Amino acid sequence: MSQFRTSLFFDMRAPSFGAPVRDIYAAALEMTEFADRIGMTKVGFMEHHGCDDGYLANPFLMGAAVAARTRRIRINLGAVVLPLHDPLKVAEDIAIVDQISRGRVEVIFGAGYVPSEFARFGVSLHDRAKLMDRGIETILRALSGEAFDGEGRDILVRPLPVQDPRDILLVGGGVKASAIRAARFDLGFAPANPKLFALYESEMRERGQVPRAMHGPGRPLCIHLAEDVEAGWAELLPHAVHVASSYAAWADETGMHKSPFHGLGTEEAMRAAGIFRVWTPDQMLEYAANLPPHATLGFMPLLGGLSPEAGWRCLRLLEQAMPRLRALQSQRG
Repeated sequence: MSQFRTSLFFDMRAPSFGAPVRDIYAAALEMTEFADRIGMTKVGFMEHHGCDDGYLANPFLMGAAVAARTRRIRINLGAVVLPLHDPLKVAEDIAIVDQISRGRVEVIFGAGYVPSEFARFGVSLHDRAKLMDRGIETILRALSGEAFDGEGRDILVRPLPVQDPRDILLVGGGVKASAIRAARFDLGFAPANPKLFALYESEMRERGQVPRAMHGPGRPLCIHLAEDVEAGWAELLPHAVHVASSYAAWADETGMHKSPFHGLGTEEAMRAAGIFRVWTPDQMLEYAANLPPHATLGFMPLLGGLSPEAGWRCLRLLEQAMPRLRALQSQRG
C-alpha cells in the first residue's frame, strides 16, 4: 500500500479580521523551515488572482524563497492556472526554482475555472483546453532543452532544470478530460476527484506507459491539531468559514451550485462537512492508520489568516506526533 504524505499548504490569505500580511509571509517561511526539519513530505503554494484577502498570485516566488531556506522537503506549486500564463515564462520560472531547490520542485497545472480571473487576464474561458494543451507541450519541449519555433517566436530555456521535466509536471483537474490529458502527455496526475485515478492508470497503460506520480486530494483539506478540540474549533472557525465562503462564491460564478463549500456558514455545518477538522494528535493518528493510497495528511497552519501563534501550536503538536507517524509509515511499507 502506498505511503501517505504529510504536507503543509499555504494560500497566503490575510483577510481584514486575521493576521497582517507581513506576519503571514514571515510565518509561512519559518513554518516551512520547521516542516523541513521535522521531516514533512512537502509544502504547497496555491494560486488565484484578484482576491481582496491577498490570495497568493505568484507561487513561483514563494517556491524560490522556500527553496533557498530548506534542504529536503518537496516544493509543490499549484495548481498553476496555466491558461493565464505565458508558457515560456512558466518554463523559465520552473527551471530556476528547480535549480535553487536542487531538484525538489513539482508543478501542478490546472485549466482554471473562475470567470473573473480569466476576464482580468483578457483570456477566454472557452479557450482554456486549447491553451492547456499548447502550454504543456511548449513547457515540456523547452524544459527538455529543445530550441524551437513556438508560433512565430524562438523558444529556448536556459538553465535547464535539475530534474527530468516529466518528474516535475503534473496535470490537475476534476473532470475526465484532465486524466486523459495527463496520460496523453505522459505526466503525473493530481485530480480534485480521486475516482479519476483509475481512468488515468487505464489510459497510461493503454499507451504502454507506466503511471507517474499521483497526488490525491486531501480530505480533510485542513487538519488543525489542538489539545482541546472545542478551543481549537473556536479559534479556527471564522477562518474556515471565510475560506469556504470564498470558494463557494467562485463556484457560484461558474454556475456550479453543488460545491462542497456551499452552506458552511455555521460550526455545525462545518463539522459535519469534514473538509476542515480539529483533532487531538491521537485522533489524527487513528485517522492516519487507515489512509488510502496516494492520500495526504494536510495542514494549513495559517488558514484564512489564522494567527501564526495558533498555527505554531498546531505544528508543535504535529512535531510531537511525528515519531508515531513515521512508525505507521514503516508498518505500511
